Amino acid sequence: MTTQQAKPALQTGQMSAVAIADNFSDLHPPFSTLQAMAESNRCLYCYDAPCVTACPTSIDIPSFIRKISTGNPDGAAKTILSANIMGGTCARACPTEVLCEQACVRNVAEDEAVEIGSLQRYAVDHLMARNLPHPFKRAEATGKKIAVIGAGPAGLSCAHRAAMLGHDVTVFEAKPKPGGLNEYGLAAYKMTNDFAQREVEFLLGIGGITIEYGKALGRDMTLADVKSSFDAVFVGVGLGATNNLGLAGEAASGVDDAIDFIEKLRQASDKSTMPVGNSVVVIGGGNTAIDAAVQAKRLGAEEVTLVYRRGPEHMSATEFEQELAKINGVIVRYWAKPVEIKANGRLMGMVFEKTTLDASGKLAGTGETFEVKTDQVLKAIGQKIKTDDLAGMEIAGGKIVVDENYQTTAAGIFAGGDCIKSGEDLTVQSVEDGKCAAIAIDAFLKNA
Repeated sequence: MTTQQAKPALQTGQMSAVAIADNFSDLHPPFSTLQAMAESNRCLYCYDAPCVTACPTSIDIPSFIRKISTGNPDGAAKTILSANIMGGTCARACPTEVLCEQACVRNVAEDEAVEIGSLQRYAVDHLMARNLPHPFKRAEATGKKIAVIGAGPAGLSCAHRAAMLGHDVTVFEAKPKPGGLNEYGLAAYKMTNDFAQREVEFLLGIGGITIEYGKALGRDMTLADVKSSFDAVFVGVGLGATNNLGLAGEAASGVDDAIDFIEKLRQASDKSTMPVGNSVVVIGGGNTAIDAAVQAKRLGAEEVTLVYRRGPEHMSATEFEQELAKINGVIVRYWAKPVEIKANGRLMGMVFEKTTLDASGKLAGTGETFEVKTDQVLKAIGQKIKTDDLAGMEIAGGKIVVDENYQTTAAGIFAGGDCIKSGEDLTVQSVEDGKCAAIAIDAFLKNA
């Protein structure tokens, strides 16, 4: 009788390349023209439509849907993109179920909300596929130069709108590719066929925008350096640092940040070569935790357990995302917090303490613990801003302080996206921040 050999901690080739390609195909297959026409005709074209109010970028949703229903998808796309230049990504990754579609007047027990996100994707994809001239034109050149730090959704949105207004824009990006969260931080099955890069290429079609890569704030340049060479600066650095568990053994092999796992997977040309554990534990309750857990399972992990310190109603991940995890076989354990990492040369397990709410409503440990055997832990417990790079700006609550015009406490320096407190940390909110900041910068330069 032979003794069964234990599998190594992290493996590649857990599943065939064909199976993994299928697992990472489009989460929401795009509408055909027939489907788009049928769905668009379900819209009631409400006056003072609640779906518009629910959209952070205030897209004229009834107008674009009516254009689809009358056979004018390119016109629909221009309506969308005039409010949200990254409408293609938002159609794929935006939690429409808690925004525009939740507000849809058809979203009642006996009916279903109009599939606004799918219609938006249909229109934008139709326009982009035709390789037409960029739908927006630049205003007369102002001679002003704007620096944008960070080529994420906020920075790119700001750059596009600033270019439309006639300014010349230089974007400084730390990574080798643009897109920020859209390129590096969203699940691969949400952003198939290299869409993030195709969208950036489309956005840059307006002209007047240059991107310099490998330029990190605090490493390759300071704010003072940038400000001295430009008339105004927009900071869209996102949340570049991650929170730690604060436990001994956190540096053990196999304990990683979920956002790093997602980034490596997104950048892998062959996802079947991406190593994953046999028994994976994901810690957190947001969409990043869900993305990491589901993708680990789809890579072939035998068991994936997501552990969250509170109940499902407290999770920032939407109900759709939570259900997606369960459908994909992720085990979800609520009301537990990590208290110990077990490692002896390599990761062996995690110990959790069960939690509850005390009389004052604060989270408290119960003293009762349990252990989960694991060979890979992915931490999705939140991100934070790198404050050491932001000299001269006021930081409060882990965010850059801005006024109603997105201006920071440093003259001529504006900010937007996840690094400020303007709403939920969503791509769609970042796009709105960047657009509004560009308009504010334009007014600032005219009054300078």
